[in-house]
Amino acid sequence: MGKKNPQYFKSWTNWDPCGENRGNPIVTGVLPIPLLESTKASQALLQAGKEYITVMRLHKYVDVKQITSIFKEFENTIFQKPPLRSSVKRQLRKRTIYYIKDVEVKEKNVMFRFGCQAGTYVRKFCHDIGEVLGVGAHMAELRRTRVGSLTESRFLTTLHELMYASTNWNSKKEESMLRQMVRPIEEALEFLPKIYIRDSTVEAICNGANLAAPGVLKLETNIQPNSMIGIYTLKGEIVALAKALSSTENIGRQEKGLVADTLRVIMSKGTYPKMWKSHRNK
Repeated sequence: MGKKNPQYFKSWTNWDPCGENRGNPIVTGVLPIPLLESTKASQALLQAGKEYITVMRLHKYVDVKQITSIFKEFENTIFQKPPLRSSVKRQLRKRTIYYIKDVEVKEKNVMFRFGCQAGTYVRKFCHDIGEVLGVGAHMAELRRTRVGSLTESRFLTTLHELMYASTNWNSKKEESMLRQMVRPIEEALEFLPKIYIRDSTVEAICNGANLAAPGVLKLETNIQPNSMIGIYTLKGEIVALAKALSSTENIGRQEKGLVADTLRVIMSKGTYPKMWKSHRNK
């Protein structure tokens, strides 16, 4: 069953969908909130993989072995149609379930942890599992424990803690606390494959230019064509989000030509000096 973190599973013994806990929120957990210039990176966060812990309520009793067997069938590519109440077009689409683990069963309630591709509807996921089991099921409780690189154990802050720190920020203790809560956008984008560029290339990218091979100094190994990547300075500062035009191997061999299309500039213009001459200055 694997090692369980009590923080994740502490609500299990007191959880009662029809009892005294009915007033508690059934959806909790990690919710990244970009501030100021970091809102430009929202596009990347929406595409980041997620991890959840959910309580699924079966409509009839099912043997534990049958449940775990069905879970193995769902650990792969699945097909989903968004529910009626959704903000996207209701058409069949593929999503990937990376893993399902830490399964616990108590009567008709099944709690499990799973990682999934962005855009996976958990309510629909629980409904589909119930259909395959032949008894029906619905999502009774959900906690998001990871968004991309942001995990519950490292980054989770309650609104009450944030309010307290912000209203008392003038004291050194609370200022330090606030700095721990409001984190650099680079930490949220750790999951992105990265290309590091020359300082002389930064301002060109900030002005919307696409990245050419001569501007690349180093890159990570997991870059695939048409995937979203981060363009970074050698200091580890995010410059822009971009679409890779080739793989790591091909980019490393390129001496000229474009290697990435700039999608969203995050760094402000003028942060690095302009290193090119315009035709007017010639």
